[in-house]
Amino acid sequence: MVSEGTEGRRTRTLRAELALKTLTTDLDSRERLRRVLEQALVFAGATFAGVYTSGEADLLCLVESVGVPRTLYGLRDGYPASGGAPVAEVRRAGHPVWLGPEELAVGGDSRRLPTGEFHLAALPVRGGGCLLAVSEHPAGFDSDDRACLTLIAEAVAIPVRDEAEAGEDLPAGSFDLAMDTGRVEVGGDILTLFGLGPDDFDGKVETLLGLTVPEDLPSLMSVVEADHMAIGDRELEFRVLQPSGPPKWLRLRGRLLPGGDGRPARLVGTVGDASQLRSGVNDVARVQRLAAALAMAGTVRDVSQAVVAALRKPLRADRIALAELEGDRLVVTVLDPPEPESWPELWRQEWRSEWPDAPVRTMPTLAAALREGRAAIWPAGTDLEPALAEVGPGGLAVLPLSAGGRVSGACLIGWDDPHVFGPDERALLTASAGLAGQALMRAHAFDAEHELVGMLQRQLLPRRLPKLPGGVAVARYLPTTAGLEVGGDWYDVIPLPDNHVALVIGDVQGHNAGAATLMGQMRTALRAYAVEGHPPDVVVSHANRLLIDLETDLFATCCYVDVDMEEGSAWYVRAGHLPPVLRHPDGSTEIPDLDGGPPLGVVTQADFPMSPLRLQPGTVIALTTDGLVESKEADIDEGLDRLAHGLAVSDPAHLGLVADALLGNARRDDDVALLLMRYDGLATRPRRENWTVWRVPEAARHARRFTKRTLRVWGVTVEVDTILLVVSELVTNALVHTDGPVRLDLTLVNHRFRVAVADSSPRTPVKPTSIGWEATGGRGILLVEAMSAAWGTVPVSGGKQVWAEIALDR
Repeated sequence: MVSEGTEGRRTRTLRAELALKTLTTDLDSRERLRRVLEQALVFAGATFAGVYTSGEADLLCLVESVGVPRTLYGLRDGYPASGGAPVAEVRRAGHPVWLGPEELAVGGDSRRLPTGEFHLAALPVRGGGCLLAVSEHPAGFDSDDRACLTLIAEAVAIPVRDEAEAGEDLPAGSFDLAMDTGRVEVGGDILTLFGLGPDDFDGKVETLLGLTVPEDLPSLMSVVEADHMAIGDRELEFRVLQPSGPPKWLRLRGRLLPGGDGRPARLVGTVGDASQLRSGVNDVARVQRLAAALAMAGTVRDVSQAVVAALRKPLRADRIALAELEGDRLVVTVLDPPEPESWPELWRQEWRSEWPDAPVRTMPTLAAALREGRAAIWPAGTDLEPALAEVGPGGLAVLPLSAGGRVSGACLIGWDDPHVFGPDERALLTASAGLAGQALMRAHAFDAEHELVGMLQRQLLPRRLPKLPGGVAVARYLPTTAGLEVGGDWYDVIPLPDNHVALVIGDVQGHNAGAATLMGQMRTALRAYAVEGHPPDVVVSHANRLLIDLETDLFATCCYVDVDMEEGSAWYVRAGHLPPVLRHPDGSTEIPDLDGGPPLGVVTQADFPMSPLRLQPGTVIALTTDGLVESKEADIDEGLDRLAHGLAVSDPAHLGLVADALLGNARRDDDVALLLMRYDGLATRPRRENWTVWRVPEAARHARRFTKRTLRVWGVTVEVDTILLVVSELVTNALVHTDGPVRLDLTLVNHRFRVAVADSSPRTPVKPTSIGWEATGGRGILLVEAMSAAWGTVPVSGGKQVWAEIALDR
C-alpha cells in the first residue's frame, strides 16, 4: 500500500515529467533550454538554475540561467574545467554532487559566497555540461526535488553555437555584437531597415546608433553597453530616421551571452520592422490617459483604481486584480469585480480582511513571472495551477509592476472566453505595466512619508482634551493630502484657575518642518503665558514679542478665547485669524464682526483689542483655520457662512458628530483644525469671597475673623478649626516672606473649601526636609500639607498664588 507522502511525491515527479514532455519541439534550442530550466524553479523548489558547458581555453561557461541573479550566491560566468568547482568535478566524475552550507563553507569559492545559507546541486548533462541549481530551503533538496532535477538534467540539450560563431553568414534579420569592441555583424535585412547598403556599413555599432532618433538613444545604449545589460533576454522598440517622412519603428530582440576568462561577452538577436505592430491612436490615447490618471494618484489604492479604470473596459477583460508584493506574499489592493465569488477558491480561502492575500509559493508559475520581471501572457488552454487558471480560463496576462530595479507588485488580467492577444494589445499591456510600476513606487513612498508626517503632527498637538467644568470640548485635525510637508495648524484647551478655560487655535505660515517647529513653540508659549494668569490681550502680546525675538521669517495667526465658566461670559482676541462662530441654544448663529490685531511676528508694538462674548447654557463656540472655510471657488466670508449654517442645522448634544459633519466636505489641499466647545454652565456655582490683607501687626487675626464670619454665612460648621489654621499659616507666610499687597480668596464648591493667598513674589514656598526641636519656624507648609486634601502654587501676574483645599464632611 502506497503512503500518502509517497503518492504526493510521485504526483509531483509525474507532473514534472509531463511538463518536460509537453515542451514543443518547434522552439529554437536556446528557448527550449530556458523552458526546461524553468521547471527546476517550479517543481524542484530551486531559486536559481543554470547550465554550464565547455567553452574556449579549457573553461566551463554559463550558457543559460533562470531565477534570481547568480551573483547573489557568488556564482561565476565560467570555471576552469580542471579546477575544483562543483561544475568541474561533476564534468570529470559524471555523477551528481549535493552540497549543503557546511560543504560550501570549506570549498574553494567560500570567500565569494554570501553569508546566507543555501544548498547547491550539480548534475551532469549530455554533451559534457553541468546543471547547477540552488535552493534556499533549510532542508535543501529532498528526495522528490532530486528526482525532479534528475529528470530536468536528462532533458537538457546544449544549444548549438550560433551560426555567426561558426563562421557562417548571419540570417537576414540577425546581428552579433562584440561587447568589448563595438564591432557588429548584421544581416542584409537589418541594413535595409537602416537605409544602408553593404558597402555603406563600416561594421561599427556607432554607425547604426547615429541613424536612430535622439530621444530613443538612451534606451538603446542601455542594451549595447555591457555595464547596463544583464544576462538574459531584452526587447525594446526604437525609431530610425528616414530620408523623407516620419521615422520608422523597429523592434530589437537581444540576448547577452556571457564570455569566459579572456573571451568577450556577445549580444546576439534580431531586428525587425515594427511599424505595423505599433499601437494605434486609440491605444496611445489610453496610455496617455493612464499616465495622466497615475500622475494624480497619491496612494496605492488610487494607483490600483486608475489602472483598473484604464484597462478593464478597453481590453474587455472579465476580471482584473492588482496586488502588492510584501515579502513572500501578494496582498491584493483592488479587485474588479470585488465580489469574492468571482475569484478562485484558493483566493477565497485566503480572504482575511477586505481583500485576500496569498503566499507566492502557492502559485509557482506566477512566482517565475515575477522573478523574470517581464509581462507574461498565457492563452486559453495553458496548463496553469488552479489559483491562476481560474482567474483567466480564456486567457491570462500577468504584468509585473517593477520600478527602481525591483518588482513591487503585479497586475492580473483574465478573460473567461478564449482571447486572442494581438501585437498592439501586448504593447498596451507592457506600457501600462511600466507606468503602473513607477506610480506604485511613488505611492508607496507617499503613503510612508505621509504617515510619518501625520504622526509628527499628532505628536505636536494635544494628545487629549481636558474635562471642563460646565462644558464639553472636541477637536479635529486633518493634514493635507496635497503634499508631504508638515503643516502649522494647531489648537489647545487650557484649564485656568477660578473655572476659566482658554480656547486657542492658530496657524503658522507655510507647510514645512520650520512651520511645525514654530507651531510647537507658539503653542507652548501661549499655554505658559495663560497659566501665569494674564488676561487675553497680554497673553497674545507676549506671544507676539516672543515670535519677533525668535527672528524667524514666518508669521502666525491665532484666536484666543478666555471663557468664564461660572458667569457664562468670554473675552476673545484675534491676531490676524478668523473670528469665533457662535451657535446659540435656539439654533441661530452669530459671527462677531469686531476688529482684531495683526498676525503674530509682524509688528513689534501691536495692539490686540479684547472683544466680549455672552454665553447661555447650550451655546457652541467654533474656532477653525482657513483650510476649512477658504477655497479657490469661494472666499473666507462665504466659507464662514457655510460653517455657520452647518452649526445651525446640527445637534449640539453630540459635539463629536457635529465636528465630523463639518469636516465631511473639507478640502484636503490645506491643513484643517477645528475646535468646538459647548457651554453648559456649572451645575453648582461656587461661592466666593475675598479679603485684602493689610500689613498690620494683627493681620493674621483679621484674616481668621473674616474667614470665620464667611463660614458662618455659608453655613459651614465642620472643619472650621482646620480652615482657620490653614488661613493663618498661608497669610503669615505671605506677610513674612514677601512684600507688597496680599489677597485672601475663599471658595466653596461641591463640599470642598479652597483657601488661596496671592502675593507679589514669584518665589515658590519650599517645604523643609527636616526641622530641629530648637527651630522657631519652617513648619507652616508642613502643617498646610498635613491638614489639606491638596495644596499647590500657581504663577499669577508676576507673583504667585498658594492654595489649599479642605474636604468637608457631608
